[in-house]
Amino acid sequence: MSSGSSPREGGPSTPLSTNFGLSLPARIEAILYLKGRPLSLAELADIAGIDRSQAELALITLMADYAHRDTALEIHQEGARYSLQLRSSLADLVQDLLPVDLSTAALRTLATIALKKRILQSDLVELRGSGAYDHIKELLAQDFIERKRQSDGRSFWLSLSEKFHRTFAIRPEEVAKTPRPAPDRADTPS
Repeated sequence: MSSGSSPREGGPSTPLSTNFGLSLPARIEAILYLKGRPLSLAELADIAGIDRSQAELALITLMADYAHRDTALEIHQEGARYSLQLRSSLADLVQDLLPVDLSTAALRTLATIALKKRILQSDLVELRGSGAYDHIKELLAQDFIERKRQSDGRSFWLSLSEKFHRTFAIRPEEVAKTPRPAPDRADTPS
């Protein structure tokens, strides 16, 4: 995608590349809020239509501002990526206010998708049983997963959505570190 692509094409040249009367830190804040996932400095700079050093200065300013505000939000750094999120000290409040309304079996299916990161629907059904079709419908309806048709087959690729990462506050690199169960487990899927 070139920096000259239009917003309709989904390119980085979005309405946020103009300032709308907002300071640069406020524009960075808006980008972090709207994207809803951790972004690198390069991504922030590209979306804002500025250079990396400007993005870094604006981000530092924004982080300092949040550190001194009495607010429920914070700028969170995850390695070389940054996100706007609810303060971690409010996790209990989130659980009380936004309980995940999924069956135990659907949660297990979601956990399987999370462990694999990306899995064919046919492979998931083989692992979890035919009930996985209902779990997939439930997970799609609540926007915890995304489904894309396989380019060279009849199945679908299933992957985690941005809502999953926001709801469960699990970074993709944490999923990669999670030990997987041995493939010859005697447990039967539920």
